[in-house]
Amino acid sequence: MHPFLLLVLFASPTYAWLPLEDWGSGNVTGSVGESGQCICHVFLPDTTFPADCVESVQISANKLSVDVELHISKLISFKAQLVVLLEELSNLTVRLEVVESGPDKYVKLEFELLRIELREFEAMVTELKTSLNSSSPTFDSLYNEIRNMSMIVDQLESYDQSNLEVIRIEFAKLQKKLEKCRDEQDDFSNAQIGSCKHGGILRVGKPVVSQLNANLNAGYTYGGWGKDTNPLPGSENMYWYSASTDTLVRYVSVYTDYYSLIMRQAKKTYDLYAPNRDWRGVGNNHIIRNNTLYYQFSNPFSMAKYNMTSQTAEYRVVPKASNTFSYHYSANQNLDFAADETGLWVTYATEESKGKLVLGKIDEAVFALSEVWETSIFKQSVTNAFMICGVLYATRSVDIYTEEIFYTYDTHTRQESYVSIAFEKFLDFYVNLDYNPTNQKLYMYNQGYYVSYPVKFKSA
Repeated sequence: MHPFLLLVLFASPTYAWLPLEDWGSGNVTGSVGESGQCICHVFLPDTTFPADCVESVQISANKLSVDVELHISKLISFKAQLVVLLEELSNLTVRLEVVESGPDKYVKLEFELLRIELREFEAMVTELKTSLNSSSPTFDSLYNEIRNMSMIVDQLESYDQSNLEVIRIEFAKLQKKLEKCRDEQDDFSNAQIGSCKHGGILRVGKPVVSQLNANLNAGYTYGGWGKDTNPLPGSENMYWYSASTDTLVRYVSVYTDYYSLIMRQAKKTYDLYAPNRDWRGVGNNHIIRNNTLYYQFSNPFSMAKYNMTSQTAEYRVVPKASNTFSYHYSANQNLDFAADETGLWVTYATEESKGKLVLGKIDEAVFALSEVWETSIFKQSVTNAFMICGVLYATRSVDIYTEEIFYTYDTHTRQESYVSIAFEKFLDFYVNLDYNPTNQKLYMYNQGYYVSYPVKFKSA
């Protein structure tokens, strides 16, 4: 038998993935070698099982399975968040319906807070009686009224809170009587609105807490509220509000009167941002004067004004003003605007003054500083400041319940002095405190609450 060589040629792996019709048919060819041996050439299609490709498919499938499980987990998480958001929306809707149903349903005060304030009044009456060394029928009458109001509080608590409007009215009457007793003891001025014929602040009254902000959210801790310090004719009763969860200044709402403010019925809300312009600011010490918002511009760092009538804005860089010195309570309070009987002011600090508070008078006609005074107090040690009749009043914290006016600077005489005029805080932290010359009141934005204070002046 002649020896023969059998050569088997397999199709390459590339062919294995071609359609069967493209493989061609298997065949056998033969030939005789040089030595006379028989050589057979055999071609067979490659039918080897592609295990490496199957492994690759399995790896891809496992990866896809993990991705699917991850997305399912995210969907479950989103569903849980959606449930929470829907509950919050439902709660907000209910609260809105209560507000819209009438002011009598809106009034909500804490009974225990009322009891505490009544006890404070009783202590004040006792202090006045002791200081005057008197036992007149007036004091007996006040004691009786306090006891009667305590009984009314107890009765109201057993009914519903919507009747608290009654106790609020009685409470205001009693507060006026006590203020009258104190006025009779003190040598205070009856300076008319807009007049500077007095000797400066004698005392600051007790805080009047109007309500939580228009957003119904105590998280809106940064911002301000109040009245126009020089209103246009027909806008004498207008109030404004602007707040945020951070120090950004973007939205400003105006209200026709105090009732509209309390009922959260804004006449108009202005937005300082639009796709074609960005007039947003930062900080908390902005005011409204002549229907114009004065505030700290964001970029560039400068003072700005937004005219709500024309809805246009402009800014001016304050010479040498630094954006590194803020008030004690909050960041970004680098420019603090104030208004009084004499005009418009701004306080700030400079690198040149080494952080000491600088006071500038603004010429409203050209929107630029007309005169500057440098004080001796470091701005970062001050919690806030305001102006009355050309005199700067600076505050600092005494404790969580008490704030103190501790420093004054008279721009007329360039004389400074250290004083101690304590007043009560509703809550510890606040960011906006400004005087309004149209009603001689201080307006404070106190951790999301509208708070105001009556101011008594010394005799000239």
